[in-house]
Amino acid sequence: MADQKASKYYPAEDEAQLKQARKTAHPTKYRSSLAPGTVLILLSGRFRGKRVILLRQLSQGVLLITGPFKSNGVPLRRVNHRYVIATSTVVDISGIDSEVLERAEKDEYWEREKGRDDKGEDHFFKGETSQKKDTDPQRTEDQKRVDKALIANIRKVQDLEAYLSSNFSLRGNERPHEMVF
Repeated sequence: MADQKASKYYPAEDEAQLKQARKTAHPTKYRSSLAPGTVLILLSGRFRGKRVILLRQLSQGVLLITGPFKSNGVPLRRVNHRYVIATSTVVDISGIDSEVLERAEKDEYWEREKGRDDKGEDHFFKGETSQKKDTDPQRTEDQKRVDKALIANIRKVQDLEAYLSSNFSLRGNERPHEMVF
């Protein structure tokens, strides 16, 4: 114990110790049921309960999906893979323009426009209503190109368009963990 004497010098300021990083980023492992063309059921968000088609798996656990917009009103969107249920129904997506999918893979495609000054309480108390913002014409054109190819393939299968346009819901006696999709 004599060799472990307390130091006579103490710094006036505590020296900052670097914190150890405990977690490392791992690549996302997708479920095997999440293959392109699979019909998914959205579980949360604005379009919850809608049946959509998976177009591509993106980075960071995000999936690129579409309704198609013409049949159920769901546009091209990115969705976390944890908030979907995969069904056994598969749609042929072979005719979709790959250029549109490559463009939609990039984060810049999904960035919101800057300079929105209509937020804040001054704007709210003046009673002004904000104008509906117009959709980017590039996104509208991309949606039409994807929908055109998808709807042609959907119409080849009987009752598939009606299936996609209907919402998913549970009744009181249905147990989701016992269902087979």
